[in-house]
Amino acid sequence: MNENSEIKSVLQKFILGQCTPEETNTVIDYYRKNKLTTDFPAVEDIKTLLEVIPKMDESTAKTLFSNILSSAKEIEQTAPKTKKVPFRTYMAVAASLVVLLSIGLFYQRDFFKPNSDLILNNNEITLQLENGEIQVISNTSKSPVKDSRGNVVANHNGNKIVYDTKTTLENIVYNTIKIPYGKRFELELSDGTVIHLNSGSTLKYPVKFIAGENRQVFLEGEAFFDVSKDKAHPFVVQANNLNIRVLGTHFNVSSYPEDALTDVVLVEGSVGLYTQNEQFDVTKNIVLKPGYKGSFNRKEGTIETKSVLTTVYTSWMQGRLTFRNMSFGDISKKLERHYNVTIVNQNKKLSNEKFNATFGDEPIEKVLSYFNEIHGIKYTLKNNEVLIK
Repeated sequence: MNENSEIKSVLQKFILGQCTPEETNTVIDYYRKNKLTTDFPAVEDIKTLLEVIPKMDESTAKTLFSNILSSAKEIEQTAPKTKKVPFRTYMAVAASLVVLLSIGLFYQRDFFKPNSDLILNNNEITLQLENGEIQVISNTSKSPVKDSRGNVVANHNGNKIVYDTKTTLENIVYNTIKIPYGKRFELELSDGTVIHLNSGSTLKYPVKFIAGENRQVFLEGEAFFDVSKDKAHPFVVQANNLNIRVLGTHFNVSSYPEDALTDVVLVEGSVGLYTQNEQFDVTKNIVLKPGYKGSFNRKEGTIETKSVLTTVYTSWMQGRLTFRNMSFGDISKKLERHYNVTIVNQNKKLSNEKFNATFGDEPIEKVLSYFNEIHGIKYTLKNNEVLIK
């Protein structure tokens, strides 16, 4: 690989927030040397790269490229008359410099923190490493998962990542995986715990659990946990302000930010529920039995329990949708996550209507057709948007 193609590749990684400290220094050193090359990225190339950064709004982008044009013209006017360099080259370098400066300012102002929502594509599964680097996870390929130092800590194969049980770490290092709407994924952690992640979910978890400390993970969304038994190291799921504490068991947690409740459904074993500002006490806190659901009301800070049919809450792992006495408003949220669509419901009366239904691996058109037959709803489906009139 020649120097120009190599620096272009590193620049792309820098703009996408994927550079290691060494690669960042490579980019900065290159610009300091001010080597002008005719095959360096042009303004159009830089603009394409910037479009993948969701944090940059339209007004910021316009201001940025206005500065690029001004800088490019200024360079052209002050360039030596004896040495002709194509205007496109100056524009490319000016554009790149302005981009680097702008991105650098974003980082300095903490617009892009290690735990930010930066992703390359809203429809891709992404894995964020401890240093902030973001990797796209394809469910049709396999690859090793490496840490920031290049050490292999896990293996990715299709729709699953398995972490190495032999990895040795002195301090806790976290990875964060994000599952977009319309997809599901599976993780096997370093202790053998298997986690099934539903669409629209984010899980932050240690690359390796540390001896003498709780096995703690952080969930936003929905997941089914098959926790490996370890009496010496309790497994704790933190979902918003609720802690779910187990030693080894099977349970489902649903804790989407748009929902009012965090639901914990126990399939096997026992689960202790307590708020984030409490210390677990088996004599004071709620302990679920198999076949029970605990619902944490985030606004009230209260927990209610009741007996349930657990398969209703775990059928999503087989790609099924099951609704029991559920309002259409809540059903709409689940349909949006499952099918990666937007539902605009202009029928306010319909929102409060409750339904019982089960759907297998079926297209959304068939689901909407069912509600049309039952309730006579009028709807249109276009470009992944459902409009209910």
